[in-house]
Amino acid sequence: MQLSVTFRHMDASDALKEYAAEKVDRIRKYFHDPIKAHIVLSCERSYEHQADVMITLPNGILAKGSETTEDMYSSIDLVMAKIERQCRRYKEKIRHHKGLESLHGQREIVHTVMALQEAAPKDVTDASDQIKIIKSSRFVARPMSAKEAVMQMNLLGNDFLVFTNATSHEVNVVYRRGDGEFGLIEVGQGSGAAGARMHA
Repeated sequence: MQLSVTFRHMDASDALKEYAAEKVDRIRKYFHDPIKAHIVLSCERSYEHQADVMITLPNGILAKGSETTEDMYSSIDLVMAKIERQCRRYKEKIRHHKGLESLHGQREIVHTVMALQEAAPKDVTDASDQIKIIKSSRFVARPMSAKEAVMQMNLLGNDFLVFTNATSHEVNVVYRRGDGEFGLIEVGQGSGAAGARMHA
């Protein structure tokens, strides 16, 4: 397993690094190598010990989690228990996932975070003029089925996931509904934004 540990706002500790590595290594009982893991251990206000873990499973599937307690060892225990539960739940689906080795079908997506300006000029009549761009980032919408997208979304602990539909090759979105069910937004092939369909 390829493992990297980053310490933020705290001194590096070989004991913590070895402890985290031992916990992450337990994932190997569900999957064969190659598995990559990146762990960020940080301390805020001297009592908030946060452990962020991102694991790349076989076939490119990602699993991540974050926990904060008053003790870093406890934070590592809790986040790895959460990730291990998810891996155990989806292990068969992950093992049968076709893989993401090929770049075919991948789409680059731009994600922009915006906010309304608190004090807008008096002469502004268009609400869109009050929007301020905070940051933009790029990520890849990988090819997968809708069921695989829901699995990936759950492994990441997110409420939505943008992906490339492996069948239609169009960009789709799965999301978690307020009632606990999942929704799917599809764009009809070649139909543009007007052709978007929602499945609840």
